[in-house]
Formats: sequence, structure tokens, C-alpha cells
Amino acid sequence: MLEAEAAEAEAEKTRYMEENCPPLSLPGTVQELQDLCKKLHQRIDKVDEERYDMESKVNKTNKEIDELKIKVQDLKGKFKKPALRKVRMSADAMLQALLGSKHKVSMDLRANLKQVKKEVKEEEKDSVGDWRKNIEDKAGMDGRKKMFESEA
Repeated sequence: MLEAEAAEAEAEKTRYMEENCPPLSLPGTVQELQDLCKKLHQRIDKVDEERYDMESKVNKTNKEIDELKIKVQDLKGKFKKPALRKVRMSADAMLQALLGSKHKVSMDLRANLKQVKKEVKEEEKDSVGDWRKNIEDKAGMDGRKKMFESEA
């Protein structure tokens, strides 16, 4: 079968060449030779235009084939997962993206916290003098002895 197809393709090629490319007859005068060159250039331009049109059709159909392959993969549900990128989003924006624009959920975490009043203790102010006094007591070797004896 392959041999038959190859022979058929060869026969079609020779038939096409006979139709579109008549045998070349070289004229004797310079003017006729220039006219022949002009005709050949016109044919070459025409063939190039056809080739370009064919290439554009092939590229267009290849793109359509690729798009259809992607649609088939989407319909099957089996496709390669793309690499995920890091996206900075607030919690509100993430919830809105997940739940849609219908749900308006605000995620203000600070609103739920208890408010604690800070009490100023008077002892802290008195202890400032104490620690200075303690350092003076601990200065020198006597102070270090006291520190070790009190811990032990």
C-alpha cells in the first residue's frame, strides 16, 4: 500500500509539473530573453503569493487545532496544573474572591479583641531607686559573695 501511495504521489507530481511548467525554449534575441525573464519573475511572484497564502492557512488551522485540543482537555477535566504564584491579598479580598461579590464579609480581627486598660503601678517608680541601691551593694567582691550566698 505504501509503495502504491508513493507511485501515485510521483505520478501526480509529474502531471502537475507538465500542466504548470511547459518545456523551456530559449529565444535567440536579447529582447525575447528579457521578456522571458519578466514572465518568469511574474510567475515566481505568483507562486510566492500562493505559498504565503498556504502557509497562513496552515498556521491558522494549527492554531485552531491547538485551541480545540485545549477545549477537549478542559472538558475531560484532566489537565496540567500551572505553577502557582504568590499573590498578596488581604483576608477581605480573599474571602470576596472565594465567595463572590454577593457576600460582604469583613474580617477585622482587631474588632473582636478585648480592650484592656493599663494600670500604672506606683511600685514600679519606687523600684527604680531599689535596683540602683542593689547594684551599689553588689559592687566589688563583697557584693558578689553576698549574691552567691543568697542564691545558695
